[in-house]
Amino acid sequence: MKPKKVYIAVDLGAGSGRVLAGIFDGEKIKLEECARFENKPLELDDGSHWDLEHLQKCIYEGLTKGATLHGDTIVSIGIDTWGVDYGLLDAQGTLLEPPYQYRDSRTKGMLELACERLSKKSIYEATGIQFMFFNTLFQLLAAVHVEKSTIAKATDLLFVPDLLGYWLTGEKSQERSIASTSQLYNPKIHDWDFDLIDKMGLPRRLFKKISDPGTELGLVKEALADSMHLSGVKVISVAGHDTACAVAGLPTQSKTPAFLSSGTWSLMGIELSEPVINEQSYTDTFTNEIGINRSIRFLKNICGLWLIQESCRSWSEDGDEVAYADMAGLAQSEPAFRSLINPDDARFAEAGEMPEKIRAFCRDTNQAVPETKGAIIRCIYESLALRYASVWDKLVQYTPEAPDTLHVVGGGCQDALLNQFTANALGIPVSAGPVEATGLGNVITQMLADGVIRSVAEGRQIIADSFPVVTYEPKETAKWQSAKETFQRLCASKQMLT
Repeated sequence: MKPKKVYIAVDLGAGSGRVLAGIFDGEKIKLEECARFENKPLELDDGSHWDLEHLQKCIYEGLTKGATLHGDTIVSIGIDTWGVDYGLLDAQGTLLEPPYQYRDSRTKGMLELACERLSKKSIYEATGIQFMFFNTLFQLLAAVHVEKSTIAKATDLLFVPDLLGYWLTGEKSQERSIASTSQLYNPKIHDWDFDLIDKMGLPRRLFKKISDPGTELGLVKEALADSMHLSGVKVISVAGHDTACAVAGLPTQSKTPAFLSSGTWSLMGIELSEPVINEQSYTDTFTNEIGINRSIRFLKNICGLWLIQESCRSWSEDGDEVAYADMAGLAQSEPAFRSLINPDDARFAEAGEMPEKIRAFCRDTNQAVPETKGAIIRCIYESLALRYASVWDKLVQYTPEAPDTLHVVGGGCQDALLNQFTANALGIPVSAGPVEATGLGNVITQMLADGVIRSVAEGRQIIADSFPVVTYEPKETAKWQSAKETFQRLCASKQMLT
């Protein structure tokens, strides 16, 4: 029997974080939770930031627990987070300010400013990235025009996983998958697009040599290693973007796997070997992000369970908590297809008063207004499933053979009603799980770096052998096809996020 090896995955999403121990016995992986914690924005006078001090504390507590449990069987640590956000360091390596939260309003008007300097189509041709108001490009334009004194002092830009890795090791890196979310990376030349950077008036000094997933960043710093009992443990630059890890963790051997990473955001796409950047992908607003081994996640960002999260927050603030376990029952008690929204309407992008925003959309589109919690939840679920179906219909045109299954991973894969609605809307089976695909993708990247597996495909097979999935077969497809026609009319709105 082979001795066990343990790989620690630090996995941070936009709403929560976790530290997981991936225990590999030579055949299967077992995941053990060392820490789980909330990730809430830090509201300061100048806007919404991330509370990295809190996150760092929670991560270190999780690492310490992992070390206590697994000692010298720990091989390495990997860190993945949400995309686009970054921290700026001065010449002494000091963080100049807490990283801004991507929904902060300072990027208003920055897309228009970027397009004054270079056409929207030219920016897409260079980067292959969907236009989202929070992309790093627009955040940096805001930094140059709104926070001039801060960026003037900066010598380094580190995306959030790179920043956390730097604090652990003292080594700086810009990892490829997270860099590709910035709308400043060119997937055709596999490097920063310095021509674009120059035309946007951004400081070249901030953009350094890019590292690939699986690269060793360094050992945990001596002082930290002593306090956390992690002496001699390596930190590996895994795919720093959580979606890249989630796709790496798909339990499939398909050559062109189709995925839906379901969480605060829904990211729906297919994995390809080369970027697709052409007139059609520009019109369809698809994005090209980088995965392990420079694979391409050809996808679309869709406003996801943010709609549910914000609705629950609003109800909670009114003293009326709604348990997630009760949502399916509430939704199923309401009539089908009575009210629909376009989840990517711009009004839903900002926090606050989500139930009223949903009612306002329905009033504006002359639909029945959902008044009960169940009606609002059903409206969200049905609308998300129909949005997935509209993206799917375009997505499958980019591959010669349409995938026969959609793999749903992330926290949303536990939502049985949404998964069933998604299968109904797409008309194909939905395979849900594993829940911790992101952490597992993080783990198998470390295993690749360690040499215990030779390929992503081998890692995916181990994941498939280690964790169960639930399959949802499509039902009532004729009713859902009719609802798709109604939904398409709603999506004619010009208030889209892209």
